[in-house]
Formats: sequence, C-alpha cells, structure tokens
Amino acid sequence: MLENLLQEIKKLADPAKAKDHLRYHKNGKGEYGEGDRFFGLTLPEQRALSRKYRNLTLRELQKLINSPWHEHRSLALMILTLQYPKADENGKKLICDFYLENAKRINNWDLVDISAPKIPGDYLFDKDKSILYKFAKSNNLWEKRISIMSTFGFLRRGKYEDTLAIAEILLHDKHDLIHKAVGWMLREIGKRDQAIEEKFLIKYYKIMPRTMLRYAIEKFEEKKRRWYLESSRYDKNSKNKILDSKKVQNLKSKIII
Repeated sequence: MLENLLQEIKKLADPAKAKDHLRYHKNGKGEYGEGDRFFGLTLPEQRALSRKYRNLTLRELQKLINSPWHEHRSLALMILTLQYPKADENGKKLICDFYLENAKRINNWDLVDISAPKIPGDYLFDKDKSILYKFAKSNNLWEKRISIMSTFGFLRRGKYEDTLAIAEILLHDKHDLIHKAVGWMLREIGKRDQAIEEKFLIKYYKIMPRTMLRYAIEKFEEKKRRWYLESSRYDKNSKNKILDSKKVQNLKSKIII
C-alpha cells in the first residue's frame, strides 16, 4: 500500500511548484528549511491522498516521517490526524506517543500547524503536559513550535493556562517563527476572552518581540492597537531600554485600554 502511495506522489510531482515551495519554506543554506525537498504537490492533492491511504500502519508512516521529502512527512501527519479521532483511548495514546517521539522530524511550520493542535493538543488536554514544557525549553525550533501550537487544542476548549505559561517561557526566544506562533495563540485567546489576553499583554508588551506583539493585537480596534505599538517602543536613551513611565502615562491619557 505504501508503495502505491509513493508512486502516486511521483506521478503528481510538479517541478515548477516544487521550486516555489523551496522558496516559501526557506530552503536556502542556513535557513530553517535547509535540505528539505519537494515534489510540488498541492494541498488538495495531499489531502486526497491522505484520505485514500488513511489506513497505513504506524510502521509505514514511520518511513514517511523519516523521508527527506516534505510531502512524505506532510502526508504521514495528515494521515495521523485522520486516524486519531477514530481511534480508541489506547490508539490515541499510541498515535500521540508516536507523534511526540518524532517531533524533530515534524520540521517545518506547516507540518507543525496541521498536526500539533489535533494530536497532542487533543490527547494531552486532561493529562500531564510536562512534555510540552520540556519542548518549550528545548533548543530545537520545531519542538518549541509544537509546544505552543499544541495549546491551540486546549484554548479551543476554553483552557488558556498552558498557552499563557508556554508563551511566557518563549517570550525571549530569538526566532521569528516562534514570535509569530506565540502572537497568534495570544490573539486566539483574545478572540475568546480579550481581558485574559490583555492581562498578559499589559505585563509583557514592553519586552515581547515586536512581531509577537503585532500578531497578538492584530484584531484589536485601531486606537488600542496603536497604543500598544507606540508605548512598547524602546527608549534608546533608557538604561533598561523600555519606554520611561512619563511617556507611558502620556500615551495612556490619550486612550483608554
């Protein structure tokens, strides 16, 4: 069955699209996707294949996860997300354990985002989440992104504590992909309960990376968004490089948070 899937992937390969994917997923030397290879399949093509081959075994999926080809890994994850909701409790544990054991092979932002909220983000909802906190403190970019993106599954069900706690751990991370993911998850909290998001922002908006802040406040009304952006600018003459209190108070007087 696996061989049939591999043959179908080759038949659908599109070299022109593959080149576009290389640029989009930062495949250049020193970039986060360095060494990744693409066939050039579209997402609809991959989804169709994942449905057709949804009964592949974990042993077969392991071969796909280990592949240098992006679409192989992507299809393995899509298939896991189809198998997971239909599995019993033992099956779900097996799939989640398999996923977490292969975290370093889930090594691009799209691979993380299509799978982390649906697998660990579901299975760990009412279980020990220490693995996510371990991942948040990892030196591996993809484990860190998995840690925050898994909490999307929690916050969709009204549980925000882990999103906020992991966001706090990742607050000083240097990578743009982490800034975007954390800001996105904060924004998702705000869509459900803006007061909770703003309580976090008021505590950290001066020190969080600019991209993270922009993503977090994207849905705020214009005046409030401007307040956060203006009052979070670094004061170049300040020893602590945060806006001095007089300027903050002046900005606060112009807008009600």
